[in-house]
Amino acid sequence: MLLANLELAFRAASVALLLVLAASLLSDFRSVLTARLGAAFALGSAAHAASYSVGVTSVIPLWHAPLIALSTGNIVVFWMFTRALFEDEFRLRGWHGLVWALVTSFSFAGCVWIAPAGHVRFSVTAVNLIVLGFIGLAIGQTIASWPADLVERRRRVRVFIVCAAALYGGLNAALQIVVAGHRVGDVADSINTAVLACVVAGIAWAMMRVDGADLFPVAVETAPAIAPSQPLASEDAADQKLIEALMRLMADERVYRQENITIGALAGRLKIPEYRLRRLINQRLGYRNFNVFLNNHRIEEAKAALADPAQAEVPVITIAMDAGFQSLGPFNRAFKAVTGVTPTEYRRLKVNMV
Repeated sequence: MLLANLELAFRAASVALLLVLAASLLSDFRSVLTARLGAAFALGSAAHAASYSVGVTSVIPLWHAPLIALSTGNIVVFWMFTRALFEDEFRLRGWHGLVWALVTSFSFAGCVWIAPAGHVRFSVTAVNLIVLGFIGLAIGQTIASWPADLVERRRRVRVFIVCAAALYGGLNAALQIVVAGHRVGDVADSINTAVLACVVAGIAWAMMRVDGADLFPVAVETAPAIAPSQPLASEDAADQKLIEALMRLMADERVYRQENITIGALAGRLKIPEYRLRRLINQRLGYRNFNVFLNNHRIEEAKAALADPAQAEVPVITIAMDAGFQSLGPFNRAFKAVTGVTPTEYRRLKVNMV
């Protein structure tokens, strides 16, 4: 009886915290995609908290199946949420919803058809392998995108959110595969709900410590000035000299053209610690992402080439590659985000003005 009461209390606490978190995100950042995905992830996690149990038998109440399906589909929302956290330019596409629908539908079919037909282990293993796959994608996205984030406080919080959720979800998925077809018992469920409540509380606490505008930018980052025309009043002489040295590297040596240039390599060229260069680009030049900083320099070079009548016959892809882009697709997207038109349209407009 005591274990059952503890389990119920932990489930209720997790659900309540998650519902409050979702409501807070929607109230304060309703127009921001990252916040909406965060709210959706919180609601899906609430479904998980209400329905999850360690070990699955073939007998699942019909009312339980939709909650389990939503809980499983939530791993797709988690993956999209991590992408939006680390990519300010991330946008939802129709195929994202299709993937979520397929995963959710498969989980529902497993509850009401596959498992009751005697294929419990297959159903549980397949579902949890899907979960582990999306967790792997989320972790890979975190590792790939984290170095480019220039906002120090949100870098730490984002990694904590992803790691805490991925660790809990990954361990649960592995455990479900091991004990598939067996009911483990009340002790395991009580421990699991307690751990979930702690993870939810930790994520909520971490998010409260960061300014919402840092974690969820109100709009996609546009191009700040390549360099400030006037030093800020509070800018000290050392920082101003570093900015001038950085801009010389950009303008004279065009280091942004180098393949896979990193902020660490750039800091090495300036002979300063990486954290100082990160802070300099973020706080002095107004950039939130290192790749955007590089791309804006690349786009400035591309704009000049596209507007040059002497280069009217040069293919757009050649101009993009010369400026430092690795392929045409990312160049087109970045160029349009900055200028509002495609490179071809920009060239046509400039030619017509001549």
